[in-house]
Amino acid sequence: MLKLTVSRRRQRVSLVTTGLILTGSALLTGCSKPPEIQKIEGYAQGTTYHISWWSDKAVANDEVQRDFNTTLAQIDEELSTYRDDSYISHFNHSSSTDWQPASVDFIELVNIAKDISQKTQGCYDPTIGPLFDLWGFKKDVLNVPTAEQIAAVKAEMGMDKIEVDEAGKRVRKTLPQLQVNFSSMGEGYTIGKLSAVLESKGVSNYLVEFGGDMKIRGHKPDGKKWRVAIERPVPGEGGRTVHRIVTIDDESGVTLDTSGTYRHHFDAAGKMYSHILDPRSGAPVTHDLVSASVFGTDPRVSDAWATAMLCMGQEEGMQVAKRENLQVFFIQLKQSNLIDSKSDALAATKGLTFEQP
Repeated sequence: MLKLTVSRRRQRVSLVTTGLILTGSALLTGCSKPPEIQKIEGYAQGTTYHISWWSDKAVANDEVQRDFNTTLAQIDEELSTYRDDSYISHFNHSSSTDWQPASVDFIELVNIAKDISQKTQGCYDPTIGPLFDLWGFKKDVLNVPTAEQIAAVKAEMGMDKIEVDEAGKRVRKTLPQLQVNFSSMGEGYTIGKLSAVLESKGVSNYLVEFGGDMKIRGHKPDGKKWRVAIERPVPGEGGRTVHRIVTIDDESGVTLDTSGTYRHHFDAAGKMYSHILDPRSGAPVTHDLVSASVFGTDPRVSDAWATAMLCMGQEEGMQVAKRENLQVFFIQLKQSNLIDSKSDALAATKGLTFEQP
């Protein structure tokens, strides 16, 4: 399965869907009845998925499920660090700095990661795994390392230490011990693949949710818009509650990826340590941003940016979002109060409508 170390540590926020997304279809006026919403649910890569779709054209639900299973198995074989026989495990365990053949998908993930790493000055870094181990997050036992230990581990990290030859479809690492983990794009990558399965069958109205992240396209059978909800990011509350409801007015295909800091942290000697690490400092973040939701069109990209925003915090994240024209919804926790803010691109869009629950 693709439930990788970094994914567990960054604790992305799930989106509340009950009663908002998976609603049944309503009758249209007249005698005709619209197609029913088909639903597929399951468990993969250490998380759950819920998929709703409908089509005027007859498409067998079991056929879609079968193709989903095949797709999920292929993703597992390439990107799961829990499998010794996966491509990424072979890449990580090898100490060779020679060129290795790679799939187009793997190369695209590397290129996305390198691009966002560069645009965030290293705040986004899928090679950060050894730093989580150093802090004890892998076994959930806090270990506050020395500056010397942090510096030594940081020297073994960095997306700039992976090179790509697109024409030759190959990659190589320049450090023998370098390891990469694409869990910070894993759910977005999977959402893209499952959406492609639906579209290959002529389905253009769907909501694909995987691990709380989503791609939403089209509308419901009765013509109404899909609606989703962003979870209220407050630790210790009983159950999960809705913070904002979002109506997806843009029917061309919108991705939504959310990351949050608030569900896991350590308390040691009266100090709280977040599970979100900043690769630049090698230490947990100290800002007050508790949730960042990124809207886009490529779920891999918006997934990676959501992680990056949680690293940078609201102030730096807002600056980067403005420069990169990103649609980002920030939630800060200030003295027990939740403070919302939108990037310029999100505030200006006509494709999304935000409402109070």
